[in-house]
Amino acid sequence: MRKKIQKLRDQIMDQDLKLYGAWPSPYSLRIIWALKLKGLSYEYIEEDLANKSDLLLKYNPLHKKIPVLVHVGKPICESMVILEYLEEKWPNQYPLFPNDPYERAVARFWVNYFEEKSVSLWIIFRATGEEQEKAVKSSLEMLKTIEEHGFRNQKLFFSGENVGIVDIIFGWISHWLKIVEEVGGVKLLEENSFPNLQKWMKNFKEVLVIKESLPNQEKLFLPFKLTRDMLLAS
Repeated sequence: MRKKIQKLRDQIMDQDLKLYGAWPSPYSLRIIWALKLKGLSYEYIEEDLANKSDLLLKYNPLHKKIPVLVHVGKPICESMVILEYLEEKWPNQYPLFPNDPYERAVARFWVNYFEEKSVSLWIIFRATGEEQEKAVKSSLEMLKTIEEHGFRNQKLFFSGENVGIVDIIFGWISHWLKIVEEVGGVKLLEENSFPNLQKWMKNFKEVLVIKESLPNQEKLFLPFKLTRDMLLAS
């Protein structure tokens, strides 16, 4: 009986998870998606990024950014680092990475590619003129590469029939790309452009765990518009 009680206590402690995030942030959503897919219980703490809490500053004193995952009092920062931690800590609860070593390597390649190249999308959001035009060109090149090489096999998701690590990393463009376009005053996705990518975006947003977590796009527009105006005025 004591062993069962101790095992239950260990399980409860093992899932002592707190996520510090902000609702408009796609990087916070990455962690929420992974936690929900893995079936892990967690406490969510919404941060006011204009008035960051003492705990956020304590847990991430270097960058002072969200998301931060705190597990049994220990903070883990940066969305990709957090995702890797969740995978290593709970590898058998909905694995995010493929089992095959080669497929894992391919997944890591595309994660690194997107993390590096998607910076241009945020430049569109905060820039104007020639700088924004260059960012639009770079973003279209990135989307074309993903279309032709990432989703060319017409799978439901990147690695097959289930959402995986690449889908989670790419995931924000399925919802936030429209916000970037509207706030930045540009158009990247036309109705018939990038059909493989747009099919994946539709499939991704139909997954219940993803769908129920996505913020309202109309509600998203205002904070992003205010942020762009502030950045351009500074």
